[in-house]
Amino acid sequence: MARRKGIMSEQLKYEIAHELGVDHIVATEGWGAVTSRDCGNMVRKAIELAEKSISYQNNRNHQ
Repeated sequence: MARRKGIMSEQLKYEIAHELGVDHIVATEGWGAVTSRDCGNMVRKAIELAEKSISYQNNRNHQ
């Protein structure tokens, strides 16, 4: 089965991993070694950032 291209940039994934303290795992063992819980936390953080970005853009457009 073909893998879908990710929506998040690699840079964003690394920034979030660093913020959550799992960047050392990615650097030494790769993304496959990151726990499901940490992946879920990364997704939650990415959604939070996206929502903030959308809110900021909407506020700028309505001023």
